[in-house]
Amino acid sequence: MALTDTFIKNLKWAGAPAGEKHTDGQGLYLLIKATGKYWRMNYRFAGKQKTLAIGVYPAVPLAKARQRRDKARELFADGIDPSKAKQVEKQAQVVAAANTFELVAREFLVTKTDAWTPMYAAKWLRGMSKDLFPYIGSLPLASISAPMLLDALRKCEKRGAIESAHTLRQTAGQVFRYGIQTGRCVSSPAADLQGALKPVNTKHMAAILEPVKVGELMRSIASYTGQPMTRVALMVSALLFQRPGNIRQMEWAWVNFDNAMLTIPSQDMKRRKHQKVNGRPHFVPLAPQALTALQEMQPLSGHGRYVFPSLLTGERPMSDNTVNSALRRMGYTNSEMTAHGFRATARTLMIERLPGVSADVIEAQLAHGKSGPLGSAYDRAEFMDQRRKMMVEWADYLDKLRAGAEVIPIRGVA
Repeated sequence: MALTDTFIKNLKWAGAPAGEKHTDGQGLYLLIKATGKYWRMNYRFAGKQKTLAIGVYPAVPLAKARQRRDKARELFADGIDPSKAKQVEKQAQVVAAANTFELVAREFLVTKTDAWTPMYAAKWLRGMSKDLFPYIGSLPLASISAPMLLDALRKCEKRGAIESAHTLRQTAGQVFRYGIQTGRCVSSPAADLQGALKPVNTKHMAAILEPVKVGELMRSIASYTGQPMTRVALMVSALLFQRPGNIRQMEWAWVNFDNAMLTIPSQDMKRRKHQKVNGRPHFVPLAPQALTALQEMQPLSGHGRYVFPSLLTGERPMSDNTVNSALRRMGYTNSEMTAHGFRATARTLMIERLPGVSADVIEAQLAHGKSGPLGSAYDRAEFMDQRRKMMVEWADYLDKLRAGAEVIPIRGVA
């Protein structure tokens, strides 16, 4: 007689140590014990009597138990042992649980310990933790489709983080490629999303490029009424046109007044990890105006490590927003001028307004990486004469602009 839901619900254990069996048909029965109600299925395979565990009531109701019995009978009919199939499925679930997107991503990150800087690795993991792990992190790598990944990426798009969405597609692609290499998946859905995201509208760092307006900027810096340390940082940013991080983190140990040279250690430059470890330092010749500005800082911070220390504590460098905040205070909006904009200002005006200045030498002084056989040669000693001359000409040019004079470029005649 087949079982019913009401009958099963009202069944009680009668006290038999081995439990009581209540059959449903085709090998399926319900085993009642003191600890609960268990679905079982008896069958014979390869001449041996076997029992398959179907589930526990009420988590597995009667209808579902019958479905599992029928599925087991189909396997049996195909010559497959249902118990062995269950073991294989269980093992596959264990493997899948160990190969989720998040676990594989974190494993991949460990492989990059020697190649990536700690700062870049932290940024990589921060993006994943914020925008991908919450949505696909718990899914087996092989189960993630292109639409599933796209759905997670479009959450970035909806909040306006278009560039972050593109970056995450690339970082997800790194994880899937690693998954392919280690046998966790056979394809990368990230590759199928080429062109699926909104395009990134590249914005250049705001910079003043007109000589007259640069003169106004230099006069504003000279008359800046905020912290003296901030005023000097603004002046040095204009004179040296190095990356804002290198300006604010400048150390007195880098400054050589006798040789008029600032030497930025390789590990403090914007480079790949192996370049930071093995690369040469970056040399910045100091024009007389730069030396004067730095000498002005000696009574204020010469006793400490940083040329431009934090106003709160001398143990840390100036905040990364100090120069930008000073520019805002001077009346320059974020779309007009930024701390990073001093680099574009210098490069543009030297090319357009200072005759005889080589673009290659400017690029070298900007510490822009170059490919090809000459790429590693820009920091060599034979370029230092050109650099020294260029830095003096630039500082003198800024003085003339501040005084209201204009320098007319003199071009050669073909």
